[in-house]
Amino acid sequence: MDKIRFLSGFPQKIGGWVKATPNAFLGTCRWMWNWITTYGDNFLAVPTNLKLYIEAGGYFYDVTPLEAQTAAGDVTFTATNGSSIVTVTDTGNPAVADNYVTFSGAVSLGGNVTATILNTNHLIATVVNANAYTIVVPVTANASDSGNGGASTIGYYDIAVGPSGSEDGYGWGTDTWGRLEWGLGGETPVVLPPRLWWVDNFDNDMVANIQDSEIYYWERGANASPQTSLETRAVLLSSLAGATDVPVKVTQILVSQQDKHLLAFGCDPYLGSGAADFDPLLIRWASQDEPTKWAPTTTNSAGDIRISRGSRIVRAIPTRQEILVYTDSHLYTLQFLGTRDVFSLQEYADNISIAGARAVVTANNITYWMGQDKFYAYTGRVETLPSTLRQQVFSDINLNAGFSIIAGTNEGWQEIWWIYPSADSNVPNRYVIFNYNEKIWYYGNIERTGWLDSSSRSYPIAVNTSANSTTGYLYYQENGVDDDEAAMESYILSNDFDIGDGEQFMLTRRLIPDVNFDGSTANDPEVQIQILPRRFPGNPATDSATDQKSIIETAVDTYTQQVYIRARARQMAMQIGSTGLGVQWQLGSPRLDARADGKR
Repeated sequence: MDKIRFLSGFPQKIGGWVKATPNAFLGTCRWMWNWITTYGDNFLAVPTNLKLYIEAGGYFYDVTPLEAQTAAGDVTFTATNGSSIVTVTDTGNPAVADNYVTFSGAVSLGGNVTATILNTNHLIATVVNANAYTIVVPVTANASDSGNGGASTIGYYDIAVGPSGSEDGYGWGTDTWGRLEWGLGGETPVVLPPRLWWVDNFDNDMVANIQDSEIYYWERGANASPQTSLETRAVLLSSLAGATDVPVKVTQILVSQQDKHLLAFGCDPYLGSGAADFDPLLIRWASQDEPTKWAPTTTNSAGDIRISRGSRIVRAIPTRQEILVYTDSHLYTLQFLGTRDVFSLQEYADNISIAGARAVVTANNITYWMGQDKFYAYTGRVETLPSTLRQQVFSDINLNAGFSIIAGTNEGWQEIWWIYPSADSNVPNRYVIFNYNEKIWYYGNIERTGWLDSSSRSYPIAVNTSANSTTGYLYYQENGVDDDEAAMESYILSNDFDIGDGEQFMLTRRLIPDVNFDGSTANDPEVQIQILPRRFPGNPATDSATDQKSIIETAVDTYTQQVYIRARARQMAMQIGSTGLGVQWQLGSPRLDARADGKR
């Protein structure tokens, strides 16, 4: 099957998707966070390997933290006639190729290279030397382009970009490098871990961290309009006034929303030597309602606790009454006490696995996750989740790219989605769905890198950046019946059926379809039904005069009452699907008129 779900036991095509906004973002997004402020703002954090965005009203606002900022007038520009390459001079600049810089205060160079073109975000193309680099502008300079761009020009250098997660790494540490001769080998690549962000909201504001790096903070501000804040970059949490002993290397941040503690899972210790003392099993938290106060005192609630088993914290996820903390081999629960100890930690299960940090999600007060070889559910106790598709999934999955596996809910259909990379892929391209209401599984193909089902948005939100592009889009899933503006193909194939345990051939003469087209937007929706006969088990269902069989295909629309067909075989199967625009369908109980027709 593909693009199929079951409703009350009957298969139907899944919902389509459309772009949530025509605007694109840069990079690959693997995490989103949606929150509503007390001012009524509906913010969606969209962090990527290249940028940190906040989406509001269909626009992506760049709030990426800065590595450095020049003084006014330090930046000058040089354009060459007939070229779109502009050389930027900035003494002692921190420029790195393929990173980003933004200019403000520049004026036109006098020709095609105008102030509007210069005063925007640019990709750094090449680094000339310690004082100069180049950018590429969308116009060709003419002879009158000259000057320095103005004495008030300021350069804002973004923090360094990270890998997207689809790249292969070669060389030292891969395959058989140096085994036969120095410098030889290393031909089998490893997948470069991507830049992974973790984002949460602290009241109206946003807190974020790059996995195994520092914590950033973006402030909404008290203005009635968020516009000014959305044009302000996130800053290091440690740079805020009054900040004390903020961790500098953190695996994941999380806000315990019930008690307003900012927690760091996997971090450097209090009074340690920073990243050099990073402890992957240490949990620290800031004082209640004070995200900048990490130094424990007798008058605040800051503190820490350490997990004793496992080698690293993989993921922390909040549930209704506790925070589940996954290591690579154990599951713990972290609970707020409200006493001097603040939090308590209990081991809940050992000898468990988790396929990736984002392979876990909570729905209907039950937490579901994908392990290395099975599915799990936490209902107050850890249980193996029986799956009819366990072999289908784990025989064709790239667990080396487990960082790319995502889990999400589709509450409108009572579904848990896992989107994962097949064995020959570094990017998620397969999905498996568990319908927890009907206790049924289904699967198919889709390319998505992130998923969020938020009650603050009308539809589940998914993101995707194609493998050959740095541009990504937000999609509203379950919106419409098509693949954005293209037709969505869907089908389901039955198992083989026979008469008399296959001892006799059967002759089919008539098909009475039972197909519902409710929800279609096409004027004349139709599906294609195929009857696939086989003379012997295992034979391919293809046209063959020798085997006296042929595939019967017919189109069925709203007005089709019956179809006369003629097929003779020992076994048959039926496939139904659609390939047209605007088609939505559900299969009921079709009838096939067949009779015994002898053994030869």
